Amino acid sequence: MLIDRAILWLFATNTWVLARGPGGPAVVIDPAPDADGIDALAAAHDLSIEAVLVTHGHVDHVGGAGAVARRHGSEVYLHPDDAFLAEEPQGLLEAFWGTVPPGDYDQPPSYAPLAHDQILDVAGLHIEVIHTPGHTPGHCVFHLRDQEALFTGDHLFAGSIGRTDLPGGDHDALMRSMEDRVLDLPARTVVFPGHGPTTTLAAELQTNQFLEVFRQ
Repeated sequence: MLIDRAILWLFATNTWVLARGPGGPAVVIDPAPDADGIDALAAAHDLSIEAVLVTHGHVDHVGGAGAVARRHGSEVYLHPDDAFLAEEPQGLLEAFWGTVPPGDYDQPPSYAPLAHDQILDVAGLHIEVIHTPGHTPGHCVFHLRDQEALFTGDHLFAGSIGRTDLPGGDHDALMRSMEDRVLDLPARTVVFPGHGPTTTLAAELQTNQFLEVFRQ
């Protein structure tokens, strides 16, 4: 199993690439608005990008989806509840940061819908979709059960959780989905977040101050 990342764009987004091995088809998770950076990540392992999975509709995680789809003919997957965020990434940047920094903001021709408990068979991988609303209404995490790997976007980080003060955020919903749909996975599961270093569910349950309420 090949798992690698590039840390891209203004918000240091972890854009992940997954494949059974080098020299074959791959999945990209959370394409930041840096198409050349994503291409370089795939080229480093001689990979072709078959599919793009988006944890949520914020621009630092979806902004490069259209450019990747156009360059590689990849299908792009997004939960429908986050379509309103993905449709106008430049507008959200302008509204909240007062500027639109340079980046690749192309929209894909369409989004294939994600749904809770969906199993995606892409690039020779079996990926379970877990809907985890809270950071955004349509936020999803992606679980590779055989690899004990969980790609958490902005739901769970090493030492923190996703912010809920942006449009569509809901702290109570995030904590419910954390308890019901994430923390019930095996504790040894490796967490590959949308920003920052990797961790494990066991480590977060022991040390993450935001998860203290769930400790036995």
